Amino acid sequence: MVVLDACGVGAADDAAEYGDEGTDTLGHLAAIEGGLRLPTLQALGLGDVAPIDGVPPAATPVVHGRLAPIGPGKDSIVGHWGLMGVAAPGPLPAWPAGVAADERQQWERALGVRFLAGERTDGITAIERWGAVHLERGDPILYTSLDSVLQIAAHVDRWPEAALHDLCRRLHRALPAERRPARVIARPFAGPPGRFERTSGRRDVALPPPGRSYLDALAEHGQAIHGVGKVVDVFAGRGFSATHPGGSNQQALAATARLLDELDGGLVFVNLVETDERYGHRKDTAGFHRALRAIDAELARWLPRLGPDDLLILTADHGVDPAADHRDHTRELVPLLATSGERAPGRRHDGTLADVGATVLRWLTGRDDRDLPGRSFAG
Repeated sequence: MVVLDACGVGAADDAAEYGDEGTDTLGHLAAIEGGLRLPTLQALGLGDVAPIDGVPPAATPVVHGRLAPIGPGKDSIVGHWGLMGVAAPGPLPAWPAGVAADERQQWERALGVRFLAGERTDGITAIERWGAVHLERGDPILYTSLDSVLQIAAHVDRWPEAALHDLCRRLHRALPAERRPARVIARPFAGPPGRFERTSGRRDVALPPPGRSYLDALAEHGQAIHGVGKVVDVFAGRGFSATHPGGSNQQALAATARLLDELDGGLVFVNLVETDERYGHRKDTAGFHRALRAIDAELARWLPRLGPDDLLILTADHGVDPAADHRDHTRELVPLLATSGERAPGRRHDGTLADVGATVLRWLTGRDDRDLPGRSFAG
């Protein structure tokens, strides 16, 4: 099961409530790029999911459709929890105008650390604007977005990654429950001023899901669950048997290919993050397209290795529309493509994110879980 981070395919029904009416990440990406060149995804049926320039409908599409969010919000927590049948309990704390000085000072006193910035911005801009000052003073860079997220960036020469991870854990614990966000994210970076680059040492310190999920149901049935990339952090580790590196798409794709050859069963839950954090928020459409082409090429190598008992699900968690008037996530429907090694002709399935979890449970155990939302598209 592979999450193509931020690859939305059209505005959700309630997108206007989030200021995201008319958004369509892949559709607008394709228009800006003069069409997308994704032959493997095209053959699976990406062009049947929604109109995308350069991606015509397939001759024999696999199971395909669009999935809607099941809870409020539009970030990775909402999307990934939704895929496993858990809705966020309601709007979680956020700092859309940045962190007020008095609140930031409370945190600084509790942690014994001074923060730079505290403003709402994207991560690349925060590093470019504050990185040189941070190197001089050592104070980590704090920034926010529209989502329920606090992010802390620090240069590895000033804050080794382990120390930055610990700072994020301490901040998450120090906040009162009513002010605790979905995630505090560590954003280490390296390099000299003017050439700062994020490292692969990102760490998400997240709230645990507020209820039972399909990961719990799978674990109850004795299924091994392997997490690749940030998915383990997004669920606060709950339900996972093993974790594998995936700070970059290259790492995550390599780990997934290895697990495809090594494992005889269970779930491999993968997040491919670069379409979101590296290219999406920066509105780097050329980089976004390039990342999708690399994924497409790797999928072409995976498909012949799928056995009749293997199920490959491709989906997303939200959007990050390059045509939006902001750099934050967008409230969108996400694509669904699903195929097994038998590659039987598919059908259209439009539903909710929770249908993915319901399908994984039925595929691996032959069972349904009436206590969780979602309907299987595996028959």
